Amino acid sequence: MRSILCYLTIICVIFTFACDNTAKRDTAEGEKKDTATELVNDTSTKRQYISVGTAPAGGAFFVVGSAIAEVVAGNAPSAGWEVTAEATKGTQENIRRIVNNELEFALANAAISYFAVRGEGDWGTEHAIRTVMTLAPNVGLFITSQSSSIRKIQDFAGKRIVVGPAGAGFEYFLKPILAAHGVAYEDFSPLNSTYIGSVDLLADGSAAAAFIGGAIPTPAVTQASTSQNIFFIPFDETAKQSLFEEYPFFNAITIPANTYKGQTEPFASMNVGAMHLITAENTAENIVYEFTKTLYTNRAEVVARHGAGKAINPTNVVKDTGTPFHPGAIRFYREIGIWNE
Repeated sequence: MRSILCYLTIICVIFTFACDNTAKRDTAEGEKKDTATELVNDTSTKRQYISVGTAPAGGAFFVVGSAIAEVVAGNAPSAGWEVTAEATKGTQENIRRIVNNELEFALANAAISYFAVRGEGDWGTEHAIRTVMTLAPNVGLFITSQSSSIRKIQDFAGKRIVVGPAGAGFEYFLKPILAAHGVAYEDFSPLNSTYIGSVDLLADGSAAAAFIGGAIPTPAVTQASTSQNIFFIPFDETAKQSLFEEYPFFNAITIPANTYKGQTEPFASMNVGAMHLITAENTAENIVYEFTKTLYTNRAEVVARHGAGKAINPTNVVKDTGTPFHPGAIRFYREIGIWNE
C-alpha cells in the first residue's frame, strides 16, 4: 500500500508540473501572437514595440532613420517603449508595410508618398498613410566621372545610367525630371543599384552616370568625391521651374561650396521629394502625439548624429508636401503654436 501511495504521489507531481509548463507556454505563445501594431495602439502599460523603417545602408535615410529611433528610444515617454530602426528597400516597401501594419513609423520620399496616398501611377489604390513630420530635403544629384563625356542630362542617350535601387520607386520623381529635360527611360539603359553600389559602378566604368539623393551631406556622394574625381551634372533652369510649378514636392536647393571634396562652388540642385516621417492613418493618436513630441523635444540629439536633424525646426516640420498630417502630430504642433491652420 505504501508503495502504491508513493507511486500515485509521483504521478500527481509530474501531472502538475506538466500542466504548469503548458500554461506558461500557452501564455508565451499568446504574447507572440500580438502584432506590433496591436502593441503600439494599446496605450496601457503593456510593452510597446515600435519599428521605424529606413532604407538600404549608404543613404541618408538609413542614418537619419536610425538616429530617430535611437533618440526616441533613449527618451521614450514610457518605460514600455522599445523603438528600433529597420533597414528596408526604401520608400515603396515602407509605405506598403506601414499600410499592412508591419511598421509603425517609417521614412519616405514625399514625392512617392504624394502618388501613393492618391493611388496614382502603379499604386492602383489609395494608400492610407499620414505625415508625422517633414524632415530634410532629399537633394538630388546626377554624378559622373570628370573624364566622362556627359555634361548635361541630355547626354544620357545610349548610356548606362544608375536610377536607384530596384523597387525603391525613384521613377516617381526621376521620370518627371527627365521628361522636363526631354529625356525618357527608353533613351538610355537604366541600371538598378544601391547608392554605395552606384559609386562602385562609376569607379569601374560599368555605369556612365548615377542618380544619388538624400540629405546634405549624403554619405554615398561623400564617398564618391573622396575616392574619385566626380562631376555634378547640372539641371536646366527652365526644366526646374516647370517642375516647381507642377508639383508641390519639388523646390530649389543650393548645395554650399565645399560640401563635398572638389566641389569648390555652390551647386544649384533641387529637392526631389523631402524626406518625411510617416505612419498609418489608423495609428493611435496618442502614440503619434508622444512619438512626435519626444522626437521634436530632443531634436538636438538627432543633429548630433546627422546634420539632417537641423530640418526638425518650427518652420520645416509642418511643411505640406501633399500627404495629410496625422491628427496626433497636428495635436502636438497646435500645442506648441507652430501649426498652420
